[in-house]
Amino acid sequence: MKVLDVLDGALAGRNPSDEDALSLMGAEDLPVLMSCAAALRDQGHGRNISYSRKVFIPLTQLCRDSCHYCTFAHPPRRGEKAYLGAEEVLAIARTGAAAGCREALFTLGDKPELRYSAARDELARLGHATTLSYLAAMAALVLRETGLLPHINAGVMTAAEIASLREVSVSQGLMLETASERLSRRGGPHFGSPDKAPALRLATIAAAGEAAVPFTSGILIGIGETREERIAALLALRALHERYGHLQEIIVQNFRAKPGTRMADAAEPDFTDHLWTVAIARIIFGPAMSIQAPPNLSSGALAQLIDAGIDDWGGVSPVTPDHVNPERPWPELDALARETAAAGKILVERLAIYPAFVRHTDRFLAKALRPAVVRAADAEGFARVDPWTPGAVTAPLPEKRGGLRRDVLTPILDRAAAGRELSEDALVTLFAARGDDFHAVCTAADALRRETCGDTVSYVVTRNINYTNICYFRCKFCAFSKGKLSENLRGRPYDLSIDEIQRRVVEAWERGAVEVCLQGGIHPDYTGATYLEICRAIKAAVPEIHIHAFSPLEIFQGAATIGTTPAEFLAELQAAGLGSLPGTAAEILDDEVRAIICPDKVTTAQWLEVVEAAHRLGLRTTATIMFGHVDTPRHWARHLRHLRALQGRTGGLTELVPLPFVPMETPIHLRGLCRLGPTYREAVLMHAVSRLALHGLIDNIQTSWVKMGEEGAAACLAAGANDLGGTLMNESITRAAGAMHGQEMPPEVMERVIGALGRRPVQRTTLYGEAPAPRVAASFGAAALAVPIDTPAKRYERSPA
Repeated sequence: MKVLDVLDGALAGRNPSDEDALSLMGAEDLPVLMSCAAALRDQGHGRNISYSRKVFIPLTQLCRDSCHYCTFAHPPRRGEKAYLGAEEVLAIARTGAAAGCREALFTLGDKPELRYSAARDELARLGHATTLSYLAAMAALVLRETGLLPHINAGVMTAAEIASLREVSVSQGLMLETASERLSRRGGPHFGSPDKAPALRLATIAAAGEAAVPFTSGILIGIGETREERIAALLALRALHERYGHLQEIIVQNFRAKPGTRMADAAEPDFTDHLWTVAIARIIFGPAMSIQAPPNLSSGALAQLIDAGIDDWGGVSPVTPDHVNPERPWPELDALARETAAAGKILVERLAIYPAFVRHTDRFLAKALRPAVVRAADAEGFARVDPWTPGAVTAPLPEKRGGLRRDVLTPILDRAAAGRELSEDALVTLFAARGDDFHAVCTAADALRRETCGDTVSYVVTRNINYTNICYFRCKFCAFSKGKLSENLRGRPYDLSIDEIQRRVVEAWERGAVEVCLQGGIHPDYTGATYLEICRAIKAAVPEIHIHAFSPLEIFQGAATIGTTPAEFLAELQAAGLGSLPGTAAEILDDEVRAIICPDKVTTAQWLEVVEAAHRLGLRTTATIMFGHVDTPRHWARHLRHLRALQGRTGGLTELVPLPFVPMETPIHLRGLCRLGPTYREAVLMHAVSRLALHGLIDNIQTSWVKMGEEGAAACLAAGANDLGGTLMNESITRAAGAMHGQEMPPEVMERVIGALGRRPVQRTTLYGEAPAPRVAASFGAAALAVPIDTPAKRYERSPA
C-alpha cells in the first residue's frame, strides 16, 4: 500500500521524500512502476524523445584510474601519442560537422599526467601543464573552427577547472555511478581508482552547480551495488539539483561486461532490472528531469525503455564509434526514429545543452557562447534542424511524419472546432506539435478555414507608403529605422514630403489600388498634427482611397505630443479621413518579451487600450504577432488569448497577420541575442493554431508572402489561412531586415499561387468587402517603381532626440 501511495503522490505532483523513495526498493510490480513513470514523463516531455547528434573526440585514453570494467583507458603504448593533436581533433570535428552533428563530445581519462611521465612530457611539448588546460584549448578550437558545441566529460575537477572549461563548453558531465563507498574498497570495481570516490564526484557535481554549468550525471547499474544503493545515489543527485538546478539529465546506464577486463565474467543486470531502475529514477526526479538510457547498450527492446519513462537517448554519432563501448555500435538514426515512432513517440534532435537550459542562457552559459546556442535552437530549445529562415530563399523542409497523439490532441481540436476558448497550456501543446501531430493540427485548422471562409482566398491591391525611416525608438528587432545619417546596406535616413506622399497615393489609385497602407518610424519632429496633415493631404489627392494607417504606437505617441488621449486623437484622425488601423507594434503582447525587444515602446496594456479605443469609434483594425526571436510558445499563447479576449469585447479586428521575424539585418541578431526567426514548422503552425484559437471570433488569417515566400505562403493557405495580404507595390520594412522575396506580388502572381491550391482568388477591400472591378490591368510591374521607395523628398539633417 505504501508503494501505491508514493506513486499516487508522484502523479499528483508531490516528489517522493527520501524515505518514500527508499521504500520503493522492494517494489516488484514492474508494470505499475513503468505506467507511473511513463505518465510522469508525458507530463514533462509530451511525445518527444530527444537525442543529440554528436561527434566523439577521445582527447586522451590515458587515465590515472583503473576501473575494473573499463576498456577505454589504457597505459601509454609504444609508438602511440598520449593525446590527439590539434589537427586530429579538427579532422574529427569537421567530419562531424559535415555529417550534420552539432555536439562535440570530449571524453578523456582523469588527469593522466599525475600517473604517467609520458603524459607530462607530451603536455609540455604541446605547451600545457595539465590535461585540462589542453582540453580547454581544443574545445575552443573546435567551437571557433567548426561551430560544434562542446560537451566535456573531464572527470573530477576543482571549481577553478570547472570555471575555466565553462568558458569553452555549453555543458559538462560526470557520472556519479554510485554513492556506495564500499565499491571503492578492495575487491570492488573502483578499487585503485581514486577519482571514483563518491564524495569527490559529488563535490565536483556540486561545484558545477555553484558555477551554473548545465551538467549531466547518472548511475551505472550492475557493478555490485544494491537497489538501496542505487536509490541513495539518485537521491544524492536529486539533493544537488534541488539546491542548484543545474542537472540537465540523469543517465541510467547498464553495465556491459567487456573481454579483457577484470569484470569480463561478471553478470550483467537483466533488462527488467534496467527497466525497474529507469522507472524509479523517473519517479524520484518527477516530470521535468530528462532521464536517459543509452540505446546502444540496451539488452532489450528500446520501446520498453520508453515505456519505463525515459525521454532521451543521449548522444548518437553518425560518424564516430562509442569509444567507451566500442563493441556496441550506435543505432542508425533512421532506425532509431522508427523504433521511437513505433512506441508512439517522435525523435527530436536537441543540442548538447538541453532545452530548459537554452531558455536561460543568461544564467547557464558564458556570454561568448550564447549567440551560437540561441542561433542553433528553435522556440522550444531543441536543435534547429531546418535551414529555412523567414525572408530567405532557402527551400523549407516539410515536417516528417510520426505517431499521432490522439488522446491529447483530440479534446483540444474538438474544443477549438466548437469555438470555445483554449487554455494557455492547450495552445502551448498545439505549438509543440511535430510529426503527425503537426499535420493533424494543420488539417483541423484548414477544415475550420473551409467552414468559415469557403474555398476563396482573398487579397487586396494596395500600396505601402513608409513615409519616414527616422525613429527615436530603439527596438532591437528593427532594421528599418535610422538615426542621423546612419549609413549601412539598407540606405540613408529619409523623410517623405507631403507632396511625395500625395504623388504616390495618386499613382497607386491610377494603378488600381483600393487602399494605401501608411506606417513609419517615430520621427522626433512628428506630432499628432503631422499624422492629421497626412490624412487630409491623401483625401485631398484621392478622396475615394481607403487610408489604412498608423500603428497603435503612432497613435499613442501622436496623442501625447498634442496633449490629448488616444481615443480623442483617433476621433480627429477619423474625421480627417482615416479608415482603419494596422495592428502592428504588437510584436508579442507579453511585457516579459517587450522588456527585451522594445523596452521603450507601448506596453501590452497600452496597445490593447489604443486598439479598443479605435474599435469603440467604429475604426476597424488588423492584429499582428511578430514571433521567432526571444519569445517562446507560451508567449505566443498569451498573445492569442489577449486578441481573443479583445475581439470578444469589441468585434473590431478584421484579421490576424502572423509576421515571422526576419532576422538577417536586425540589431538583435547582429549582436547574437536572438534566434534565426521561427522554423518553418513553427511559422506554419502559427497560422494553424491562430485559426484554432480564434475560431468563431476572427474569421480571417492572413499569411505574409514577403516573409514566407510563395511556397511558404501556399503551405499556410493549406493550414488555416485564407488571405494572401496585399500586393504591396513598395514593401520596405521587411526588405530592410534582409528579406529577399521582393517588394511586390502582382495580382497575376497572387492568383497563380492561389489557383495552384485549387482555391478561388478574390480581390477584396481593406474591410473584407468585395473590391470593385479593376480600373487598370492587374499587374503593377516595374513601371510602378518609377521612384525608388527609399528616395527621399527631403533629407533628415537633425539628430534624433
